[in-house]
Amino acid sequence: MGKPIIAPSVLSADFSAMAQAVALIGPSGAEWVHLDVMDGVFVPNLTFGPKLVADIRPHASEIFDVHLMVQNPENLVGDFIKAGADYITFHAEAAVHSHRILQIIHEKGKKAGISIVPGTAVSAIEPLLPFIDLILVMTVNPGYGGQPLIPECLEKVRTLVQLRAAGKGNYLISVDGGINEATAAMAREAGVDVMVAGSAFFGAQDKAALVRCLKG
Repeated sequence: MGKPIIAPSVLSADFSAMAQAVALIGPSGAEWVHLDVMDGVFVPNLTFGPKLVADIRPHASEIFDVHLMVQNPENLVGDFIKAGADYITFHAEAAVHSHRILQIIHEKGKKAGISIVPGTAVSAIEPLLPFIDLILVMTVNPGYGGQPLIPECLEKVRTLVQLRAAGKGNYLISVDGGINEATAAMAREAGVDVMVAGSAFFGAQDKAALVRCLKG
């Protein structure tokens, strides 16, 4: 397996200087920009909408990975794609017609992802694996940055690696929550393809050194 993709989460950036924050990502060696969209209903926090994504899109050439932590995600997919998203990831727990949402994202020419919270088993999304481009395993309970990683969640990564090897899909496996210098090795060992890092990245004095450390 190659080095994992690093996706700094702007949830931990200074919202008053978001353009400057995303401009730090590319020079650090990180490849994606992770954008956590929260509605205050599915998770107990509010962040931002499509306009912020559209406003910062000209300031970064990296992949925009939009993570919808919202109820009824199908209502927002189109707006975030117009705003500049490359990947749209929604929560299996927040949608009834997940397969249809995956279809809608693909019809619009974008990559489709599904996320699961710590209390959701991989088996809940197994029938959808052939239709998914990215699976985001939450390694904390979503809603706030700066939480410690729940190590048991990495077992889901190992399960997804095995299912992919068995021909059940061709997806990237991402983890989000508590990723830092101390936990990155655990995530790499489990087999992740993408690591989301928020507090660790934006709190680092030397962001390039941190990215190198996370990649191993």
